[in-house]
Amino acid sequence: MPDNTDAHPEERQRLADRVLSVVEDAIYWAIAVMLVIGSGALLVSQFNTMLRLRSTPANTIMLEILDGLLLIFIFVELLYAVRTSLRSHEIAVEPFLIVGMLAGIKEIVVLSVEAATLLDNGPNFARAVVEIGVLGGVVLILALAAFILRGRRPGRDDPGTKAVEEQSPAPA
Repeated sequence: MPDNTDAHPEERQRLADRVLSVVEDAIYWAIAVMLVIGSGALLVSQFNTMLRLRSTPANTIMLEILDGLLLIFIFVELLYAVRTSLRSHEIAVEPFLIVGMLAGIKEIVVLSVEAATLLDNGPNFARAVVEIGVLGGVVLILALAAFILRGRRPGRDDPGTKAVEEQSPAPA
């Protein structure tokens, strides 16, 4: 009777890889569904906020809407990261850098408005200004990291440039 002990571990390894791949995909799909549902709920919430605040000053409404829309952009960018991971079975770093930049910008906007109300309160105003500066630095570092990361992949076309090229008329 031949000894097939060497073949069995390979078969088990392939089966384990397939099972874990299916489980991984299922988890990514569940995350994607939750992000879609969350984005939809946030969008509906933003419409309700707009209707609820219609008698308040326009700058308050715009701040609330901008805050919510930036959060929706974060959800959508995370959805893109999940979609990329499902497609390539690799975690893409760039979407997470963009999420970090969006989160930083969101906080800068909120803190800027709060800082305007703290002008009379010296220490709290100074704290808010320092926090805005630190967040601005973090956003710049994340942007630089995204720029460097994009530059390291020469085969990758920029989707914005590609869309503009597709929409512009061909030269005569």
